[in-house]
Amino acid sequence: MYKNKFKIIFSTILVLVYFQSSTFAQPQGSYMQYPAMQKFINRMVQKGFERNFLNRLFSNIQRDNNILSKVNSPAEAKPWYKYRPIFVTDKRANAGVKFWNRHQRALQAASQQYGIPPEIIVAIIGVETLYGNNTGKHNVLRSLTTLAMDFPKREKFYTNELDHFLHFVREEHIPNPYSLKGSYAGAMGLGQFISSSYRHYGIDFNGDKHRDLWHPEDAIGSVANYFAKHGWSTGGDITIPARITGQFYGKIVNTKANKPIYSLAQLAQYGVQAQGKINSTRVALLELEGQQGKEYWVTGDNFYVITRYNHSPKYAMAVYQLAQKIKHKRAK
Repeated sequence: MYKNKFKIIFSTILVLVYFQSSTFAQPQGSYMQYPAMQKFINRMVQKGFERNFLNRLFSNIQRDNNILSKVNSPAEAKPWYKYRPIFVTDKRANAGVKFWNRHQRALQAASQQYGIPPEIIVAIIGVETLYGNNTGKHNVLRSLTTLAMDFPKREKFYTNELDHFLHFVREEHIPNPYSLKGSYAGAMGLGQFISSSYRHYGIDFNGDKHRDLWHPEDAIGSVANYFAKHGWSTGGDITIPARITGQFYGKIVNTKANKPIYSLAQLAQYGVQAQGKINSTRVALLELEGQQGKEYWVTGDNFYVITRYNHSPKYAMAVYQLAQKIKHKRAK
């Protein structure tokens, strides 16, 4: 992405000319008029950023109403039977097989080093960006600023992400903060890491001295590192269908990504039977809205780890089912 020396030099010159211009005019409606922005700038100055740089950086950013519209209607709001067909498809699975074959060496190395099955790494990248084909077209700085300043529901979260973004740009020596593109929520690269995750879990897996998560090898290693750091149990199972008897299951059933706290014996006391063996220290019971009615699944510790990547259990189930589909197709 930003490894080309000529592009770096050219972008740096443009940014310096832009910031040093004495005729720079603040656009009407700029976020510089927001008290919250002044508070944020003060915060970043205390962390070592230059005030003039921040003033000029944010003077050119205005609210993106399209971002606010998208953040209020995420795909995870759909019921499972509508959510699943978006991601668990033959097209996405076939593309996953090609991605796996193309990057087999990096996937094998990441799996060995971190203990994460390659199909899970591939499925994450497949669900997130269709293997790098859709890493996002939104200006990350504008997205995060819009959400930090104009999305009160998660103001604290996005303000912190904006903080991390500025640190990330400085740490990675990115000359033009406006150049980075990502999702409407500010996620970047093949694995769609938010700024804090990029800083904490992104790694240089190809050894070129850069953490470039738009590069497949760095993305593969970083996804694996993320799961390992969040407690993935090597050899542990993810989920298995459940059979329900009686009415007592209602006391323990989840529709959210709750941490597993039961044993299989305890589930049996509530009329829940796993339809096969599941290797997990603790389990939970998940309910999803299927095409033919309610679906019930016994979920393990590793299912919960997937929800640390995205807190929706529908997301975790899509990753699991796509991973199984990719693995099956590749084995043929």
